Amino acid sequence: MFALGRMAGMILITPVLAIDESEIQYEFVRAAGPGGQNVNKVATAVQLRFDAAHSPSLPEEVRQRLFRLAGKRLTGDGVLVIEARRFRTQEQNRQDALDRLGVLLRRAAEPAKPRRPTQRTAASQERRLESKRRRSETKRTRRSTTVDED
Repeated sequence: MFALGRMAGMILITPVLAIDESEIQYEFVRAAGPGGQNVNKVATAVQLRFDAAHSPSLPEEVRQRLFRLAGKRLTGDGVLVIEARRFRTQEQNRQDALDRLGVLLRRAAEPAKPRRPTQRTAASQERRLESKRRRSETKRTRRSTTVDED
């Protein structure tokens, strides 16, 4: 899906954005779903927590875009919570949560393309003016004419 680069305690998101592994906390909880009796004994689901509001690794504009993208995965204090319970092992779920964080951060790192308003074509502008002329003519013919009686 998405491969994160690693370098000396850092997780590489983009060539210019990396976050420190110490900024990420994992909590392992029991997961519902397939797994037989094992599901009642082993905490395989992962809750990844990343304090986006106080992270020194994120530039301010990336932080703002991340807050918009994160939606309800963001707590009131600005902590991003990603839950992963798709797999039966802790390690696979941990990697899945980390990959999803990477995808989210990579999307937040891309600046939004500025919207350039489209220009009307000459033909569409001419059609608009012609319809206005027709409507004007219709209204002019409906006017009552006053008759001068001298």
